[in-house]
Amino acid sequence: MLKRPDSPTDIPASIPVFPLTGALLLPYARRPLNIFEPRYLEMIDHALKGDRLIGLIQPMDTSVESPEGKVPLEKIGTVGRIVQFEETDNERYFVILEGLCRFELIKEMPTMNPFRRAMVDTTPYASDFEREFGEEAVDRPRFLKMMRDYAEFGNFDLDWDEIEKTGTADLVNFCAMVAPYGAAEKQALLEATTLETRAETLIAMAEFEMAKGGNRGSPLN
Repeated sequence: MLKRPDSPTDIPASIPVFPLTGALLLPYARRPLNIFEPRYLEMIDHALKGDRLIGLIQPMDTSVESPEGKVPLEKIGTVGRIVQFEETDNERYFVILEGLCRFELIKEMPTMNPFRRAMVDTTPYASDFEREFGEEAVDRPRFLKMMRDYAEFGNFDLDWDEIEKTGTADLVNFCAMVAPYGAAEKQALLEATTLETRAETLIAMAEFEMAKGGNRGSPLN
């Protein structure tokens, strides 16, 4: 098994990038992906033959989930590592990406492949490799209260025994990934400069949603 990268120096200067609207990936979190388009099937094949790294990033035009062509991309994305994959009967891949660290997109690279490739800089996000970085600044009791309030608002159950055992960073990042918000809000959560800022942003979003009084149902997607 390949060793998990543990610093920016372990990330190559250029990686394949997968533009996907609304798909947030944060460090140490895992995101399942169903891959079926030929260009991305080839991207997965390419990654599996090498370091298994893919950059997940949102397109600026979020009207299409997976846009064609060289549409402009957001400036910040996340390097993900394929930790599990399965070939399905209908010529698809089921892939699980684990978030490693965020990156700044420097420029796209010319390529003969059907998928896109870009030069990236992960050095501003070296702290992403430290799983618990920034936890001490988060008001965990306040964050848990928001979760309880939102669970009641949305009328869904949470496994509180499991939540109590989950580290603060993992908890905040998991909530950010499954929160039922749009692409712009997901990008804001990704670009939060600190874990505390991400937690406070989630609290503010939840409070705003509850104040509106609408019921959006379960936040798990």
